[in-house]
Amino acid sequence: MSVALLIVSHSAKLAEGVVEVASQMAQTAEIRAAGGTDDGRIGTSFDKIARGIASLHDLGHDVVVLTDLGSATMTADAAIEFTDGDWVRLADSPLVEGAVAAAVAAGLGKDLAEVVAAAESAGNPASAEPSGGTTGGVERTVTFINEMGLHARPAAQIATRASEFKGTLTINDADATSVLSLLALNLTKGSSARLNAVGPDAEQAVAIVAEMIEGGFDEA
Repeated sequence: MSVALLIVSHSAKLAEGVVEVASQMAQTAEIRAAGGTDDGRIGTSFDKIARGIASLHDLGHDVVVLTDLGSATMTADAAIEFTDGDWVRLADSPLVEGAVAAAVAAGLGKDLAEVVAAAESAGNPASAEPSGGTTGGVERTVTFINEMGLHARPAAQIATRASEFKGTLTINDADATSVLSLLALNLTKGSSARLNAVGPDAEQAVAIVAEMIEGGFDEA
């Protein structure tokens, strides 16, 4: 079953903004906002959250809920308790970073537990740092030529593409399937990066991702 995201915030504008950003990272993921109160004030609404969860489930999705502040989390928890299954989970993660990571995972067809794990990895800086020590396989050094370097959109493009290969692909020893790991590299225009791939698709993986980087992601 596919996984959808519900973004809960005290501000309707903030929730909609997070949906906009996360949707740019994974355009195939279903992401909806449940921000503010029913009458448009700052706050959270049990009914709005419950309706959002139910509407996504009615479309055939499992649901991951992400929240901004403590009272939003408590309200979302209460709404989840009224559901009748294990198809909805609350992610303990920063709202924006968690939504981006979860959106990419959902767009790749990951299951509920995997999408929650992706979101929650955003709250653990150590999980986004390069692991170090990748050796062997196919290697190639490339240079970023696009003006903004490895920002969120190209990181999501690389992560999406890298997830399609059989084997392991790293960039400067960071997991190329993880948006957060890639962003943690802070690669700017002119930065060099070492691609390393191991596995059946190693040559193809390095060639395709190198072409994406050296082509500037159509931004150069």
